[in-house]
Amino acid sequence: MSDSLMSTYGRLPVSFERGEGPYLFDKNGDKYLDALAGIAVCSLGHANPRIADVIAEQARTLLHTSNVYGIPYQQELGAKLCELSGMDKVFFGNSGAEANEASIKLARLYGKKKGIERPKIIVMSGSFHGRTLATLSATGSRKVQAGFSPLVEGFVRVDYNDIEAIQKIAKNNTDISAVLVEPVIGEGGIVVPDMCYLCKIREICDDNDWLMMLDEIQTGIGRTGEMFAFKHKKITPDVMSLAKALGNGVPIGACLAAGKAAEILSPGTHGSTFGGNPFVTRVALEVLNIIEEQNLTENAKNMGEYMLEQFEKEFADVEEVKEIRGLGLMMGIELDRDCGELVKAALDNKLLINVTAGKVIRLLPPIIINQEQADEIVRIVVKITKEFLST
Repeated sequence: MSDSLMSTYGRLPVSFERGEGPYLFDKNGDKYLDALAGIAVCSLGHANPRIADVIAEQARTLLHTSNVYGIPYQQELGAKLCELSGMDKVFFGNSGAEANEASIKLARLYGKKKGIERPKIIVMSGSFHGRTLATLSATGSRKVQAGFSPLVEGFVRVDYNDIEAIQKIAKNNTDISAVLVEPVIGEGGIVVPDMCYLCKIREICDDNDWLMMLDEIQTGIGRTGEMFAFKHKKITPDVMSLAKALGNGVPIGACLAAGKAAEILSPGTHGSTFGGNPFVTRVALEVLNIIEEQNLTENAKNMGEYMLEQFEKEFADVEEVKEIRGLGLMMGIELDRDCGELVKAALDNKLLINVTAGKVIRLLPPIIINQEQADEIVRIVVKITKEFLST
């Protein structure tokens, strides 16, 4: 039978029929330990019983109305996210790209209201913000942008973790309205910035009346050991985008705003047909409740620190391992060579991982993992990596 799907993915030779916690099972019943969580999506694991019950109950009750009517679960979720983040208002969409689109539109409208004719946003090399035309234009990857020119204008790119470059722009450019940055670079290779990086961006934005916009699509909802990665630095952004783990597999995105940024959008300036419907918002509320009740941010912190220690010990004498880095359960192991074939090697060992930026083993396990499962991830990754480097 011919494949009816567009060839937008290089799929691995496996399909999964069911999941249970941090494990997936293929059609033969073989069990795989998932150290990728659907790329930071299924942080509560697969087929979480409480999420499944909420999905079933809400599906029998009400899936969708429209944003022209009040949606109580949407209002409740918005209030919960604002309470947890310290921010003021929320717009709900369906994905991370949509959340970032809302952020970009908000920043442009903010600049227009300040009298900037063609407002620009500072973005970072190595970043990833989505695959819509605007978000891929903001993304710092020529591979993602290839073939889609002309790109959307209005972005000024600097190197990630380079405060001086942002300061230089602040002195010489009067048409900037915002800075868009990931607290930890995800797709670009799990890059953790200097300790004061975000704090200094916050200061620069305050000094220049710019919006500080954080893309927390991968770092948010407990993955780094805090509900939001910016909480590590005791700052608050003006705008923050969320998605991925917010729905534990149910598609939902959110753009949060605080202070002056919270009042920029008005009726008619933005919208979404499906965004924030009763179904997805009820599921997301349960996700947040589970994380809080089970203290899973603390588990992400502890398991992440433990795994990084184990990797550093195991790779201490392996000179081909250039750097081991991470924050919570968002980890990267950078080699001195391309290592994409390790994804298949891990699969053969019943482990699901990812390689990003060509040379970085990326690990994003569910934040529910225990030490035994953490040890198994470390054992297999060390094994296949050493075998790969010895060939």
